[in-house]
Order: sequence, then structure tokens, then C-alpha cells
Amino acid sequence: MRAHEAGALHGEIGTRGPAWLRTPVDVNALVPQLWPRNVARGPGGALTVAGLDVRDLAAEYGTPAYVLDEDDLRGRCREFRAAFPDADIYYAGKAFLCRAVVRMIAEEGLFLDVCTGGELATALSAGMEPARIGFHGNNKSVAELTRAVDAGVGRIIVDSFTEIDRLTELARERRVRPKVLVRVTVGVEAHTHEFIATAHEDQKFGFSLAGGAAAAAAFKILDEDVLELRGLHSHIGSQIFDASGFEVSARRVLALQSQIRDARGVELPELDLGGGFGIAYTTQDDPATPHDLAKRLRKIVDGECAAENLAVPHLSVEPGRAIVGPAVFTLYEVGTVKSVPTGTGGDAADGRAYVSVDGGMSDNIRTALYDASYSATLANRTSTAQPMLARVVGKHCESGDIVVKDEFLPADVQPGDLVAVPGTGAYCRSMASNYNHVPRPPVVAVREGRARLIVRRETEDDLLALDVG
Repeated sequence: MRAHEAGALHGEIGTRGPAWLRTPVDVNALVPQLWPRNVARGPGGALTVAGLDVRDLAAEYGTPAYVLDEDDLRGRCREFRAAFPDADIYYAGKAFLCRAVVRMIAEEGLFLDVCTGGELATALSAGMEPARIGFHGNNKSVAELTRAVDAGVGRIIVDSFTEIDRLTELARERRVRPKVLVRVTVGVEAHTHEFIATAHEDQKFGFSLAGGAAAAAAFKILDEDVLELRGLHSHIGSQIFDASGFEVSARRVLALQSQIRDARGVELPELDLGGGFGIAYTTQDDPATPHDLAKRLRKIVDGECAAENLAVPHLSVEPGRAIVGPAVFTLYEVGTVKSVPTGTGGDAADGRAYVSVDGGMSDNIRTALYDASYSATLANRTSTAQPMLARVVGKHCESGDIVVKDEFLPADVQPGDLVAVPGTGAYCRSMASNYNHVPRPPVVAVREGRARLIVRRETEDDLLALDVG
């Protein structure tokens, strides 16, 4: 991606280099769709969030730190509820989960999806009503299924014939009737990275529609009559902007609903169309609003049900990234700055600056894993310096340890400055690691001029506590 496409912050470029490098930019500007709604520049030029100066947050909580705008997150929950008033909104906990976030989404009337025993434990410990929890996963263990059944989880999305057998045996032993949905692999090619496209046939999730496994799974559950088959589920990928994939998926799943009706005389009452709704990471991203998504999905479901002479099922969707992603930014401190020539002539003026921060791939693996693009801004001050093409990199022993591939930052950025990267609420803390024995950052929630720690920073003692050798 070219730097002007990846960046969100602009000033005036000189006359050297290709045309896209000469695009006027303002390195102090903030593009609203990239940042939490309560982020602004304060009188001194530093970023503020919900009225708090990021310099004060850095002084109190250290860097790197994930900063969560709680009112922004809650507002996105309400937008989805308003857009889908007759549907169930399941927050996809894999995007980011902690007990405070569980309580936030519950207070806003959302349901919760979990996909491991650890996520289920977090939800239950936070007081989430079990009946409002859905349990995903392609390889749920007997222990995990047992805990879900014993807790009274509201629905289990079955993903294999082995799982159906495991759950059926548990249900018989406990004389209960768990509610289940069959996850259908619909063969839709989502416009996303290969590793996060989840509906093409050659992947680990769900039952193949084209191969007949999805219908066979539904018939098996109905014929054995131990589990309660509530409906079908599909999920076509993540970070998706084009709603046409959801439309194709809905058509195919509803055709299977019709096939089940014709073969067994049962109209399944529920349909889950999954999540994967995209957000803006750069100025080139243009995600749909919840209202637009709801309008398009409802139209296709209503139309296909009419064509198949089916009753319209109760819908559910699973936004995760779309709720928590834009509500968080990561705050870093700059450690070193070096200029590297990239032109064939070796002229540093034709190169880029490598701005090294005190985090990196251990707190945001998405750039290395998915080739994801992010934006960044100088956070502790404004600057009148000329913009320079920069790459924000981490402190880890990997050349691929890149946080922001290409961005314009002021030429006077220096050690001790703060840099903020927006859109880091989804899959950054969730996928964080201790690579190079770096402790994971804290999560700080900010609301109405007050900050509170909701996930504390790991310490070296935490790392050593697990080392029993």
C-alpha cells in the first residue's frame, strides 16, 4: 500500500519523489472515522480522550497501553441494537474480552459469543447470564462442552459430526436438551485475507453446504431427537466491506432451510448470519454503517423467505471488531528514530524514517500476520515540522516487527514523544504474546474524565511465575 493510502495524517510535502509523495498532508489532523469519538487535540496539542490528556495517562499507566473509550464502545452497541431491533446481537468475544467488557455489553443489552473454555470462564465470572451466551469453536473438548451444558449456555454452534456425538452423549447422560445451531460453510469467497476468510470450502470451520455435510448434520440432529436444533449459522470472514457476500450466504443458507423443511417437515426458527463487519483502519477504508447492513440483510432474508415460502426466522448477528475495534487506540513511547535510504542513489532524502516504539508485534501481531494497515499520529504535541515518510516499528528481534507500514509523521519526532495508533481494540490484546519475554500492556478504560484499569500490565514477576524449572 502506498504511504498516502495507509496514512491518516497530513502536512506539506516537498517537490522530491513521485506524485503520491507530494500530496499535501497535515500531520496534526485527526480523521474522525479512525479514532474513538471522544478523542481530540487539547489546547496544548496533545491528544485527549474523554477529557483526559494522553500524557497524563502515559505517566500514570505507562506505555505501551491500550486506551478504551468506554462511551464509544457503548454507543456502538446501541447502534447495532437500534439497527437490528428484532434480532439478537451477539458480541464476538474473540475480538477482545475481559470481565469489564462483558459487563459493558451486557448492560447495553447484547448477547455474547465465546469460543473457548477460557472465554466462557471469563463470561461466567463477570456475571453474564448463561442463557445469553453462544458457544463457538471447531474443536470443543468434552470438558468445555460439559461446562457449557452444566452452566446452561443458551446455544452451542456445532461444527463437526464428532462434536454432535459428544454433545448428544452428554445430553443423554444429564437428561438435558441443549439448543444448537449447525455452522454451515457456504462457499462464499469473502474479500479478506486468506486466513480470516471462513466460508470457502477448503478450511477448518463448519459443515460443507456443497458437499451435503450441512444437510446431513441437520438431519442427524433431528432424527436422533436429543439436541434441540434451533437453526443454521454462517460466517463468511472478517474485515468485510462488501455486503454482497452476506447476501449470497443468506440465500444459500435459506435454501438449506427450505431443503430441511421439505425433507423433515421442520421449519427452523433461527438464522445467524455471523459477523465480520469491517472497520476503518486507514482513510481508504469505507465500512458500512450498522443501519445499512441491517437494511440489506433484512431485505435479502425477507425476499428469500418469500421465494422459498418460509416463515422469516429470528435473526442474529455477531459483531465484534465493529464494536470494540474503533473504540481503542494504543499509546506508545518513541525510543529511537533512524533514517534509512530506499532510493537507488542512496540519498537519505529519498528514504524513510524508522520510528521505534516500546511495543510492537507482541501487542499488535496483525500487521505481521495479515499484512494489515494502520495509521498513527504524534500524540503528545503538534508540530510545524515538515512531514516525513515513516515506518512505526517495534522493539522485538524480528525484521517483520512493524506496527504501521507507511505513515507521514513530523520530521522532528524524537525519543520520548508519544505515538498513538487507532483501531486497535480488536484482536490486538486478544492475540498479544510475550515474545522476547515482553510483558503484555494494560487496558485502560476512560469515561467522562475518569480512567480506570480494567486489565493490568503484566510484570516480569508474572512471566517468571510460570517458569517452574
